[in-house]
Amino acid sequence: MATTILVPPTTPPTRPSRTTKTLLLCGAVAGPLFVLAFLIQGAARDDYDQLRHPVSSLAIGTYGWIQTANFLLCGLLTLAFAVGVRRTLRRGKAGTWGPLLIGVWAIGLLGSGAFITDPISGYPPGTPDQLPEHTTSGALHDGFALFGFPALLIVFFVFTRKFVGQRRYGWASYSALTGLAFLAGDILASAGFSQAAGLVDLAGLYQRITVVIGLLWLTLLALHLRSQLPSTTTHRHTSR
Repeated sequence: MATTILVPPTTPPTRPSRTTKTLLLCGAVAGPLFVLAFLIQGAARDDYDQLRHPVSSLAIGTYGWIQTANFLLCGLLTLAFAVGVRRTLRRGKAGTWGPLLIGVWAIGLLGSGAFITDPISGYPPGTPDQLPEHTTSGALHDGFALFGFPALLIVFFVFTRKFVGQRRYGWASYSALTGLAFLAGDILASAGFSQAAGLVDLAGLYQRITVVIGLLWLTLLALHLRSQLPSTTTHRHTSR
């Protein structure tokens, strides 16, 4: 009996899938690298209190370039991740607003790195708790953060809706709770940096908790989406 081996024409789609996996991997590593960098810097700085002072203040001073680079690297990795999310979800739920808002968050990080914040809460030593007026650089830094944080907040609820539609209630609950915790933490941190009584001494802690909550969600989302990509292995079919 004759046996015919039919090999379907080779398709080049493995390359785009590998590219997408790489883009999603950028989102998985961006958060951990960013958090590790600011924690190490904060511990190594004299007169810097991680409970009181913002992450952005690490960009001030002789070694401020390290935090500037941290902002820029995380922003670029997150921007690549936004492209990966778009390639993964395409026209599905959250396929437009999800990557768009993640991209806005990435631009906020890049802008925060490009412009150094003003001294606040007594850091660097010898500066007032608040400057009477913003410098141009400080105003631009705050401006980028002002639209970056809300964009990330909205992302949580965009994906909450997506996961509810997919009946992935674990992910939906996690996304919604992340959004609520992120909002609460941001409010507390902002009030502390505005020198609100009873909050100022822990404003840096509230900010760090907020950032970790948000970046952890992005990291896990990146790993989740990456795990959902189809295998690129090709198969040979035998027909008799």
